[in-house]
Parts: sequence; C-alpha cells; structure tokens
Amino acid sequence: MKTFLLSLLLISSSLHSQDDLIKKISGNKSDTVGFRFTTVVSAETTPVEDQGSSGTCWSYSTGSFLESEMIKKGGPSIHLSKIYTARKAYEEKAVNYLRMHGSLNYGDGGLGHDAVNMYAKYGAIPAEAYTGLNFGNDENEFAEMQAVLKGMLDALVKAPNDGKLTPVWRKAFDGVLDAYLGEVPEEFTYNGKTYTQKRFADEVVKLDANDYLEFISGTDAPYYSKSMLMVPDNWMYQPAWNVPVEDLTVIIDNALRAGYTVAWGGDVSEPTFSWKNGVAFTTMEDAEKLTKAERQELFKSPQPEPVITAEMRQAAYDNFGTTDDHGMQLTGIAQDQNGKEWYIVKNSWGDTNDHKGFLYMSKAYVQYKTTAFVVNKKGVPNGVMKKIGM
Repeated sequence: MKTFLLSLLLISSSLHSQDDLIKKISGNKSDTVGFRFTTVVSAETTPVEDQGSSGTCWSYSTGSFLESEMIKKGGPSIHLSKIYTARKAYEEKAVNYLRMHGSLNYGDGGLGHDAVNMYAKYGAIPAEAYTGLNFGNDENEFAEMQAVLKGMLDALVKAPNDGKLTPVWRKAFDGVLDAYLGEVPEEFTYNGKTYTQKRFADEVVKLDANDYLEFISGTDAPYYSKSMLMVPDNWMYQPAWNVPVEDLTVIIDNALRAGYTVAWGGDVSEPTFSWKNGVAFTTMEDAEKLTKAERQELFKSPQPEPVITAEMRQAAYDNFGTTDDHGMQLTGIAQDQNGKEWYIVKNSWGDTNDHKGFLYMSKAYVQYKTTAFVVNKKGVPNGVMKKIGM
C-alpha cells in the first residue's frame, strides 16, 4: 500500500502538490464512534485555515505555531500571511538552486525552520494584507506557477547567454511571482497604523527567532549534537538537534503542558493515518498487508501499539517507509477512553473532517513518523537543554 501511495505521489508531482494528493487519499471511510477523547491540555490557536492546492503545509503549520506564540506572549490573535512567508522562501530557494546548478530540490515544499528563518530575515504581514489570491482564485492554486518557475530556473541553469547569468534574472523570477501571487506591498495598514514587514514583526508580532529549536531523531549521528536531516525539502541544509526517540515525546509533552505548541513535520501517508476520521496511530499488524476491510476495522476503536525503537525509526527512514510528507501544529494532549494520551493536532486542510480541521495522533505514531519539529526553547525540559549544552 505504501509503495502504491509513494508511486502516486511521485507520478503526480508535476500536476498536484504532495499535500493536496495525500489529502485526497487519506480518507478511510470507517466508523470512529469508538474513539472517545477528553482534552487534558490545549493551547490557544487561531482558526483553522486551508492551504488549498499548494504544498505550503510547512508555512501554514509553522505560521500557526508562530501565531500561538504571539498569543502566549499576550499579543493579538491574528493570521499572518503564510503566502508571504512561502514567497520569500521560493526566492531564496531559487538562488540556492542556481548556485547548485540545479542539483537541489525545487518546489512548494519546505520545513518548519524555513518559516522561522523567513520571519527573522523578512518580517511578517497580516494575512489580509497579502492573500496571494491574484487571478480570481478563492484558494491557493500553485501547480501552474511552480511549473513556470521551475522551467525558468532550469533554463537559467543552462546559462544560454554566453555561459553566464544576467543580473536581471531575479527580476524576471519576481515578475512571475507577482503575476500569480500579487506584488508584495512595501507598506500596509494594520489597526489604522502603517507598517513595513520588519516593523510589523518588531512592533506587533514581537517574536525572537532565536527562541526556537529544531529536533530530529536518528541513529546515524551522535545524540544531543546537531545533524543534518537528509530529506529533499531541507533545501537550506540546516542542521537540527538529534535526540533519542524517547526524547521526541518527552520534549513535546513538556512543551504542551507548559502552554507551548509544536510545529511538527512527518509522514502522513500511512494506512493508519485518516484525515476524514481525524485519527493517526500505529498498529501491531503490518497495516500495508491488511485488506481494505481489515484496515477499516482498525479505525473503529483504539488499537494496541508497538513500542517504537530507534532501530525501527531508522529502518523506516532508510527504506523510504518514512517520508517527509506534511507539516501540522501540535496544540494539546487528550486522553482516549482507555486513558492513553494522544496529541491534539491542528491541520491546514480546512475544517471538513470529523474534528473540524483537527485530528488526534498517538504518541507512538509521533515517535515513529516524525521527521522534525520546531519548539520554543522554553518548552524544552531542562535535562535536554543541558545535554545539548544550552
């Protein structure tokens, strides 16, 4: 089943975003009345958004994470422009793509640290001041835009103008972005006051990008040291803190119980991830070998889950069983009817599923299928902070 899903994703990459396709194929239509959840802790968040037909989950999830950070610091509860953040990342990625002579992944995708980095470098804009809806569309439609941008970059890699790039290629690249997303305003008004992007970040958002840490878990690098997450969407080649698998949930639990949320990235193409039903878990069975009817039975009530080991995680990553599919925001902890704790997760696929845009993800699933997550360092346990030398 997983091989079939991955093949679909690869074949369709030129026509649809990976997020958009996963959204369509993760709707197991089984009864989840047997899942009963009680909220234990829940951080305040902004309303659920819909990323539309675009691979901008990383911007929406981490943007929502930053919005919750604003709220926790006493700031306003507002939506920031996820498209402004994504656009600045596309501009940066284009430069890296050409510097690497095309030997770099280019597309919608990214990681949580991209949104933090773009905020630090370029500031922020409220969502209503830059929607990215510029040609009569009422939701994001990025396939054509990205095809044009990628074609332009591939032509530039060949350096057809006597083997050198002209100094105006960035202007041409920005012109395509302007056509599809609209020009970025030099100034905009918020609550009757005029701001630039940097001034808005400094005076309204008021977040320090240095407050955030990124964590991964792999056996191929020393624990509590920085290591590179080797996935295509890590186009910045940015390292993150490598911790044991058990620490993934230790850190997340501590952050959520302290009132912080988590910008999570991981694999959601598993047969046991159901967007429609709003649950994701692991199973003692090999879900890929089960029949459709047997898989549907799994969604009728909480199932026993295996203990996730470092070796299991690494094997799934190395054999492409774990892929870098999607980004979401972990916003709280809930208990099921058996007393087991799950994470409350805010998605960016609209509010049409059984939990109005949210879902419940088991801790075992998070340990097994996490690729990376970003969290406020104040939410990290002191023991972990000491081990990483901070």
